[in-house]
Amino acid sequence: MPWNNQGGGGGWQGGGGQGPWGGRPGGGGGGQGPGQPPDLEELIKKSQEKVKQLFPQGSGGGSGISKKAAILIALVVAVLWLASGFYRVQPEEQGVELVFGKLTDTTQPGLNYNWPAPIGSVETPQVTRVNRIEVGFRSGVRTSGGDREMSDEALMLTGDENIIDVNFVVLWKISNAADFLFNIRDPEATVFAASESVMREIMGQTPIAEATTEARRAIEQKAREQLQVLMNEYGAGILIDEVQLQKADPPAEVIDAFRDVQRAQADRERMQNEADAFSNDIIPRARGEAERLLQEAQAYEQEVVARASGEAERFKSILDEYRKAEDVTIRRIYLETMEEILAGVTKVIIDSEGGESGVVPYLPLPEIQNSVRERRESDASDGETQ
Repeated sequence: MPWNNQGGGGGWQGGGGQGPWGGRPGGGGGGQGPGQPPDLEELIKKSQEKVKQLFPQGSGGGSGISKKAAILIALVVAVLWLASGFYRVQPEEQGVELVFGKLTDTTQPGLNYNWPAPIGSVETPQVTRVNRIEVGFRSGVRTSGGDREMSDEALMLTGDENIIDVNFVVLWKISNAADFLFNIRDPEATVFAASESVMREIMGQTPIAEATTEARRAIEQKAREQLQVLMNEYGAGILIDEVQLQKADPPAEVIDAFRDVQRAQADRERMQNEADAFSNDIIPRARGEAERLLQEAQAYEQEVVARASGEAERFKSILDEYRKAEDVTIRRIYLETMEEILAGVTKVIIDSEGGESGVVPYLPLPEIQNSVRERRESDASDGETQ
């Protein structure tokens, strides 16, 4: 021991003659010689004398603390203990009070009171803070290519049996502090496992072409709703704010081939749309043309039938008239026929009496034909102009 060290370099003898309590070994009184430790009984006695000076002795004249002093000390200790039960809840927190380990109340921001320890205790979780869960990657661990990829979490199977690489973020906060603290053991791990399970289920129902393009927003909304239902079933006291898809692509090893397939599908859809547009244009026109021809044929049929019926009726009426007066009917038919024939031709009328004198009349037939031809051409050109 230091005080038993008689050498020149150990204990207080090697340190300027000071003991372990800062005094010289021989300066404490009590008849202690040099090289001896202080007397513990003497130290205790000095301490008792100081306490007696603070609290005078009782009327009995005996030694020790008086009854009043003991009561005063007990009251002070009790007041200090009770005062330690005051606590403050910050604006972003919610207080949860426990008495003998049992939930008794929840408190709002401000100054509150609960039984102090060991009877009571208070938990103050932050209920307004938005917590973040990352699935499929870790943003805090950077690699040469960016965030660290977690393949065992990110690779999922789609509805058409393709593999897709999914990274997403879940934003959540505490909605009920008591449920959050006591209904689930590890809230963060619970949210993580439930989020991964829900996303795998949704991806298993979605084709990869939709999951990588137009269905991303629908997947986020569906995942948030299903995850919230799951948290409510657990009684976790957690509100799911948002699910954000960071990435939904085929694995890097096959992404080029997948994009080639997507381009081919886009070309196929484009050509299909063009064919549909052409079909929608030509088919109605063909149907309209066919309908027009059909209507013209029906009209022509009705016209021919009506004309034939009229001719038949006319012939029957002529036959009836012919039977009544044959000569008159024959002459009338002859005159009508000649009228129809001669109506469109150039006629030259010769006086039969002039021919009896023996003079042959001059007939300018070429001039008549030329004039008739010019008149017809003029009529035709006028008709085209109109």
